[in-house]
Amino acid sequence: MSSLNFASRNQKEILRDPLSLVFGFGLPLVLLFLFSIMQQNMPYELFQIKQLAPGIIVFGFSFLTLFSGMLLGKDRGSSLLMRLFASPLGARDYLIGYLLPMLPIALLQIVVCFIASSFLGLTLDANSIVALIVLLLISVLFISFGLLFGTLFTDKQVGGIFALFVNITAFLSGIWFSLDLIGGTFKTICYLLPFVHAVDAAQSAFSGNHQDIWASLLVVIGYTVVIMGIAIMIFRKRIHS
Repeated sequence: MSSLNFASRNQKEILRDPLSLVFGFGLPLVLLFLFSIMQQNMPYELFQIKQLAPGIIVFGFSFLTLFSGMLLGKDRGSSLLMRLFASPLGARDYLIGYLLPMLPIALLQIVVCFIASSFLGLTLDANSIVALIVLLLISVLFISFGLLFGTLFTDKQVGGIFALFVNITAFLSGIWFSLDLIGGTFKTICYLLPFVHAVDAAQSAFSGNHQDIWASLLVVIGYTVVIMGIAIMIFRKRIHS
């Protein structure tokens, strides 16, 4: 069995639960329209679509954490992985097999939000292509978190952790409000984590500020490498234990 064959199997498992996928796509869209309507009744520009759309997309990626974590956690709780451990695949190959089927979902999330945002006033141009690439790279961070959670916990535990994770993503990333409004220690803590850097990179891409993308994106990539590396090491220990 190759990573691609394993990824194909995982994709079929994900599609067996379409309700979760609908929720993962639907909630970000509901929030996008809700905050856009709120903006129309505000005397000041708090939820500009060019800033709101990338933030909502990044928030939507937290569901990739849930999907990947629960799938891996569920497989660990069954005898499937024990049988697969007899194959020549290594820990990295297994996790790649869980990561790959998540990327089309991430891409679809981005495209759906792009289309919805275009009806709310977002102009789709060459910057949108750059933003799409940046957002796909950001999605790998959230998938990596899911793989780490799935390696450490069962699928039911991952569901509980997701409730905490989605709130951290929402409130420590500057999606709903500018971190400058609070500033101080809170802002410092937020910038020690990758979520606000993910939003900053996506917003810079949408705005065409390409020179500002890399500073934030490199932080996201760094976190992704570390999180994925930890997941691979722990998974390797699971294989040999």
